[in-house]
Amino acid sequence: MDVRTSGARAADAHAPGAEPPGGGHGRRSSGGTGPGVPGGAPDGLGLHPDDLPDGLVVADETGLVTCFNAAAARITATDPSDAIGRRLEVALPLEDLDGRRWWALTDPYGGLAIRAGQPERNLLLPGGREVLVSVRYVRERPTGPVRRVVVCLRGTEARRRTERSHAELIATVAHELRSPLTSVKGFTATLLAKWERFTDDQKRLMLETVDADANRVTRLIAELLDISRIDSGRLEVRRQPVDLAAAVRRHVQALTAAGQTAERFLIRVRGPLPRLWADPDKIDQVLGNLLENAVRHGEGTVTIDIAPAPAKPVADSPPVERTAVTVSDEGPGIPEESMNRVFTRFWRGSKRGGTGLGLYIVKGIVEAHGGTITVDRARGGGAEFRFTLPVGTPAYLA
Repeated sequence: MDVRTSGARAADAHAPGAEPPGGGHGRRSSGGTGPGVPGGAPDGLGLHPDDLPDGLVVADETGLVTCFNAAAARITATDPSDAIGRRLEVALPLEDLDGRRWWALTDPYGGLAIRAGQPERNLLLPGGREVLVSVRYVRERPTGPVRRVVVCLRGTEARRRTERSHAELIATVAHELRSPLTSVKGFTATLLAKWERFTDDQKRLMLETVDADANRVTRLIAELLDISRIDSGRLEVRRQPVDLAAAVRRHVQALTAAGQTAERFLIRVRGPLPRLWADPDKIDQVLGNLLENAVRHGEGTVTIDIAPAPAKPVADSPPVERTAVTVSDEGPGIPEESMNRVFTRFWRGSKRGGTGLGLYIVKGIVEAHGGTITVDRARGGGAEFRFTLPVGTPAYLA
């Protein structure tokens, strides 16, 4: 097999008698149909093993390595020239997490003839570094002898980041649940044990506290469900006609009823707004989060601008008309270095409080509607959040 890899491209291209890229021995496609080329896909794909983002190691029917691409070299810290032509178990020594030699355990050439390969699993390179390995056994016919062993290698960094994110989510949820549940348990236990000793006003205060903490737990559970749906792509959008201006006024009235002064809010509706079809509950969730953030973390006047947005071109489709909502304040704003982290999980800014999941959910809701959301510095120096939503009648009603 003559598959050139990892640094061999330039040498092949200038070697005497080299054929043009894509044919002969110059630059073999990893998916070509020539003899000894792994894959068996049609010629003309223009692929070289070094083009692959994952590590690729191929051994022939005798167990000798014929392909060791650049990603495999990076992941294993092995020079391809030291691997090509060596036995697979020598060029790629792997152990399972119990320290056993993996190639001896799996026996790709002498094992069961019905096996098609090995699913992805964590294995150890020399020195104890973990790597994700999956293997395919290529046979010319079912139950026939193995003609090629194709090994895919991936680093574990992405999986580690996911595991850390899940661990952070669990820790945050545990912390956020502990406080309200402790309060609920304490007050209910006290009331049950000493009901007759308290006045009606004292009982009412305790029950109101329990009610508020129960609402806090309910909100947290709702956030977790939203995150689950966003991450899995299952967030449903039930579109109905929505009056954005009325929705904003409703939220401002709720904030003033909760103690904010009416003078702190400025609502500006510019021009006739096109008809918007969206999920009213989810749009309320977006507006509520952005306005509460502006009140809690910002200062001065909170300005809400609602206006038609320039039509945004969509690939192979006519431009889509949009409505934009901008929420800005006059506070300290968001540091420049934090702008790219605002919509990530657990971002809380300079002030603690809350789960840090709200803006992550807001972004997921806006994008589920086909819209966009951005953050910038407002003219008054504070934070400015702007989201746009496509308007018009949904296709199923058109």
